[in-house]
Amino acid sequence: MSDSGNRGKRPGEGRPGAGRPSGGSDRAGSSRPYKGKPAEGGRPPFRDGKPPTRDGKPPARDGEKRLWTKGGTPARGDRDARERETPEDRDPFGTRSVRSRHDDPVIPEDALASDLDRIARNELKTLSKDNAEGVAQHLVMAARLIETDPALAHQHAISAARRAGRIGVVRETLAITAYAIGDYALALRELRTYRRITGRNDQLPMMVDSERGLGRPDRALEEGRSVSKSSLPVPVQVELAIAMSGARLDLDQADAALAELQIPQLDPNTAFSYSPALFDAYATVLEELGREAEAEEWYERSDRASAALDLAENPDAGDVIEVVEEDVDDSTSTSTNTSSEKTDE
Repeated sequence: MSDSGNRGKRPGEGRPGAGRPSGGSDRAGSSRPYKGKPAEGGRPPFRDGKPPTRDGKPPARDGEKRLWTKGGTPARGDRDARERETPEDRDPFGTRSVRSRHDDPVIPEDALASDLDRIARNELKTLSKDNAEGVAQHLVMAARLIETDPALAHQHAISAARRAGRIGVVRETLAITAYAIGDYALALRELRTYRRITGRNDQLPMMVDSERGLGRPDRALEEGRSVSKSSLPVPVQVELAIAMSGARLDLDQADAALAELQIPQLDPNTAFSYSPALFDAYATVLEELGREAEAEEWYERSDRASAALDLAENPDAGDVIEVVEEDVDDSTSTSTNTSSEKTDE
């Protein structure tokens, strides 16, 4: 409520001490006396001789502009204040693994760039000669170590990616080594980058398995259904069926897992490079369903397929595997006879 005696007066009139400068005396009647006596030379006992501002922040020094907003954050023009702020974490999940501190592993003298696959070498032609050679050597080492020392293979893949991050085969190698060491988040990210660079879906099964590794079987199934199976090469179709079956098992859907594997390539009478893995996966699901006898049959078929493939790769091994079809009670069974022969030279 306002005083009627002060009506019509200008702001400041009729109040004790009105119109006094901020450094006024300590006379009685002043509504805002300084606390304590002025220091020597008349300076009041405040920092820099100036009282705090209304928002409680220290006053600006002579010649310095106050560039604070109402919320207490520095305005755009206050560079020093912005630099004093805590920088925003733009990578809270630590996904910048390729660009973190990294020491290149040693490349042995016998790791030659010429050992790299010809198709992969062609992808490196966009690089300078020296850089292409170094990247190729790291890729050779990654392939050489992926089975025996996946962690070291991954270090070589990181080195290659830091030097040639826009090359499809390099990002693919980094994804494979990340998958091998169980870093499924990195593997999935690199596989997606590889697909964007190349437009290829041949690593779709590994993407599905990476989603499974992250504990997301539902998303794994969605990923697997995102591409038409008929557009994939036959070996990739088989790998995808195995990965999709695994996702079904993660969801306790054993019947659906078995259905995922019932594809034309599930043929016990033929042995392709993908047959042992397909037969093993089928046997595993049969075990989950409690069909032990059938599971054992498929495990045996997997062993025979592996032996046949080994013989095809090493024809001089001396073992001959003969597959004989026998008709028993209107049903066909497959038996394998293994013998040893010596070849006359």
